Amino acid sequence: MPNHHKLSFRVLHVASVLSVLLICCVPGDAAESRKRPNILFAFADDWGRYASAYADADGPGTMNDVIHTPHFDRVAGEGVLFKNAFVTAPSCTPCRSSLLSGQYFFRTGLGAILQGARWDSNIPSYPLILKKAGYHIGETYKVWTPGSPVDAPYGAGKFGYQEAGTKFNQFSQNVTKMVSNGKSIEMAKQVLYDEVMGNFNDFLEDRPEDQPFCYWFGPTLVHRKWIKGSGKELWGIDPDELKGKMPAFLPDVHEVRQDMADYFGEIQAFDAALGLMLEQLEEMGELDNTLVVVSGDHGAPGFPNGKCSLYDFGVGVPLAVRWGGQKEGRVVEDFINLMDLAPTFLETAGESIPEVMTGRSFVSILESNQSGWVNPERNWVITGRERHVAKARKGQIPYPQRALRTSNYLYIINFKPERWPMGDPYHLDFEQRPSMDKLTNNTFVTFADFDASPTKAWLFAREHDPKWKWHYEIAFGKRPFAELYDVNKDPDQIHNLASSPDYAVVRGHLHEQLMGTLRDVNDPRVTQVVPKFEHPPFAGEQ
Repeated sequence: MPNHHKLSFRVLHVASVLSVLLICCVPGDAAESRKRPNILFAFADDWGRYASAYADADGPGTMNDVIHTPHFDRVAGEGVLFKNAFVTAPSCTPCRSSLLSGQYFFRTGLGAILQGARWDSNIPSYPLILKKAGYHIGETYKVWTPGSPVDAPYGAGKFGYQEAGTKFNQFSQNVTKMVSNGKSIEMAKQVLYDEVMGNFNDFLEDRPEDQPFCYWFGPTLVHRKWIKGSGKELWGIDPDELKGKMPAFLPDVHEVRQDMADYFGEIQAFDAALGLMLEQLEEMGELDNTLVVVSGDHGAPGFPNGKCSLYDFGVGVPLAVRWGGQKEGRVVEDFINLMDLAPTFLETAGESIPEVMTGRSFVSILESNQSGWVNPERNWVITGRERHVAKARKGQIPYPQRALRTSNYLYIINFKPERWPMGDPYHLDFEQRPSMDKLTNNTFVTFADFDASPTKAWLFAREHDPKWKWHYEIAFGKRPFAELYDVNKDPDQIHNLASSPDYAVVRGHLHEQLMGTLRDVNDPRVTQVVPKFEHPPFAGEQ
């Protein structure tokens, strides 16, 4: 890594720590004028960068034209909408390990993988730091799973609040079932909204008087599976409204559009629940003293280039932040990695940021009056992955990738290009070939890092169709060692420029920056001759 990159990274880290110290040392009236805020973190499983607020921010012609998320939009409109928010890993447990610890996923031990994950209690996590600092902490539904001990970074279930139930996690299934038993759609939805608020109110009622709270709302309804056709039936989302708005790597056909509409329906259900919690805090007079953060843990499941991929469709997520007293309605270009949330939460609470955290607080952005680029040096993030489904490949080996995303380029290294990105192609001979039903409903039958879905089944049915062969290869095919995309000219990231002589200098600079930063933060994938991720317990039979 060039020296200026090293310096930039280290200066930013030091600056974030110093800003905390300054806040902690503010004397007299200034310190007393700002109460420690409550923290409401609404975090949807598998929610990629889709919200109606982005239709305005990005301009017309995208899928965001079709979705309707008024409560996310409210948070953005009364706070800040981040256009460039990314996860460190497009896989549930590694992403959450990173977010909770404020570190890159590859620094979290067995938290760096999905199946087989185990939390290292020596790693500080922001919820437990806040608990020790006097916050009332609690969570509902999913925090850190799959992994053991379950939700350890949040107290291993000790601070769970879900006595009202967990049916909201299967929203379309449960609403559809209630409708079939005679309830109206709105009545059925209300049953599940009542569950959400029952859990939230249990948490609030358990809070000691005058104690700030930190609440994690983590439903899994946006994660597959959902009821086919529910997007239109429950939310009025016409799949054909998506025609002409799909990214190039998604087949623009009714079946895939319907799958996407159903996905959007679950997002809208999550958004409705968010609205109820905002309303409750407003009625209590607590909203303006609450840091509200809304996001998702990675891109869309069961679609090409989504979950388990390092393209923007896989690692880009929505992010809106509301903090009373700040300038409203700002749209910010600065790059945010969700590991930045941990130091941000700690700084707003007046707590010191552990030196081990590689995330960078963005409190200065929240306190700024600027839109666009607030800190021009926040113009890159690093993402990556190791192992998702344990048995996706023979020998339970990972698919190691790292990527550097800048404001102009996406550069990806596939360290083992001989391996299959979405898992081994099991059972593809004629006699064992999985049925459409299995491809729709059983993730593990083949290419197990690609969630079962109607889209997966549709693509398989056209494996040998010349018209759709390219889409099949995009979804399941092998990748070269290096990929380079000019994101301004090629926003769908489908034209690999890594071997182009015209981009040789760019590729060299990006490679140097990526590898240099990975060495600086001690990524085992580049600092160890044989990375630990290739050996048990990270790989192989458990």
